[in-house]
Amino acid sequence: MAGTAPTWRPGRRIAGALIAAAIAVLIAALLIALWIAGQRFPSTGSSVAGIGSIVAMAAIQASLSTILSILAGLILAWTLDRLRFPGRGLVIGLLSTALVMPSLVIVSGLLAIWGRNGWVNLLLAPFGLETGSSIFGLWGIVTAHVVLNGAFSARIFIDRLAAIPPEKLKLGRSLGLDPLQRLAIIDLPALASSIPGVAATIFLLCFTSFPVVLTLGGGPANQTLEVAIYEAVRLDFDLGAAVNLALVQLLICAMIIIPATTLAPAATLFGARAGIHWPERGWLAALQVVLLIVLLLGFLAPLAGVLGEGLAAIAPVLAQPAFWHATTTSLVIGTLSALLAVGLGIALGMARALQPHGTLGRALLGFPVFAYLAVPAVVLSLGFFLLARLTGLPPIRVAPVVLILANALLALPFVFATLAPPLEALALRHRRVIRALGLSAFTQWRRIEWPLIGQPVGYALAIAFVFSLGDLGVISLFGTSEFSTLPWLMYRAFGAYRTNDAEAIAAILLLLSVSAFILIPKLVDRLTNARD
Repeated sequence: MAGTAPTWRPGRRIAGALIAAAIAVLIAALLIALWIAGQRFPSTGSSVAGIGSIVAMAAIQASLSTILSILAGLILAWTLDRLRFPGRGLVIGLLSTALVMPSLVIVSGLLAIWGRNGWVNLLLAPFGLETGSSIFGLWGIVTAHVVLNGAFSARIFIDRLAAIPPEKLKLGRSLGLDPLQRLAIIDLPALASSIPGVAATIFLLCFTSFPVVLTLGGGPANQTLEVAIYEAVRLDFDLGAAVNLALVQLLICAMIIIPATTLAPAATLFGARAGIHWPERGWLAALQVVLLIVLLLGFLAPLAGVLGEGLAAIAPVLAQPAFWHATTTSLVIGTLSALLAVGLGIALGMARALQPHGTLGRALLGFPVFAYLAVPAVVLSLGFFLLARLTGLPPIRVAPVVLILANALLALPFVFATLAPPLEALALRHRRVIRALGLSAFTQWRRIEWPLIGQPVGYALAIAFVFSLGDLGVISLFGTSEFSTLPWLMYRAFGAYRTNDAEAIAAILLLLSVSAFILIPKLVDRLTNARD
């Protein structure tokens, strides 16, 4: 931050540096555990032999998923920016949940619609037609990814369009720009800076996809490295192959994430809006309505399928003690990991706000934020699993701590992306007043930052909680019949062909996720009496 003395707020600087160092040490310990295990446990070679085809297939499906997700997101954002209708805010709120929506919920919804006994086949049956098993395989995976990531990219692009300065819109309207000129001169420049970063994030999420590929992959031909690692550990107990696969995945993810970290968005206060509505007219407005309906149906139909099928089968699941045990575990782990992630995000965001742009200190504070994107969930879980074995600790005993810590790290990139820009914007806006009044760091937080940052804190808490609630990657190596979360219980139900139980759990996960996104921000907002 320009104009800030390097000795100002030493406590915040030290806290941020210590957190970044602690996370770096932890990641290093996990990588060392992977390397030691790779030396100690030779691979049988079965999984490694096909590693080239696994990487190629994962790259193909991730590329297709990314292109289609960006395209769907751009069209959704364009239509929602131009159109106004009752419930628009609710629709945008639902799109916000897409990034952390449990993947298994979307999988369950797609199966409810496109599965052998799904709604589409019920409609086609009188005509002697059926879709067969088309939902399994490459296009099933791509469809699930586009449903999740298209909505996620749309949510980001909507904010970019809403952040266009009003003066620019007024000037464009006074010059009489037609829709194509407006798109080329005003909209695309506003979106262009976001597209590479969003595309890199989506590609990584799809390349490392685990629950979707595990359930809809339809066989080894569509594996990702994450699924291959899981199968090497859980099915073959080939730790050497798992380590080799994990190291390849780390290398590929690092090659993508390092340049992607340079594409960070500019500092802005949470929820900034241009405040000018400039709709299209005539046939173009009608086209936007049609496109919006089609795309929203693609996103909302799986969710409706989950509720329709799941709620009808919910009573037997509620009578199972294992369900309540898994629910309690999920809620406790989700709450603790969300609080930890937000605490880390605030500390790192405050420390980074004190660092000038382009400095080494600022870059080092950002390193732990992107650790997850470079170290995906199953690799992180494998590292913890091996570290526990190498230190003589029973994995089942450390499982709760591992899940809390790993889920907090997994959510940290998204928590940081939510909290860091407003923290930096507040520091820029109020630093002269703060220094002139001689406020202490605690008084600065209590009197200025906490009341103004309640909205993003609530949103970040909701993101981290739902992220943990839907995690299947970390629990996949630690889950047992005695230690289970809702996603693990749901996956076991799928594996045991108890489809009704799986659909009921998916419906409960969906209701919990949406409730968290509605209630947690409201609760925090009320606690802080947030005002911008």
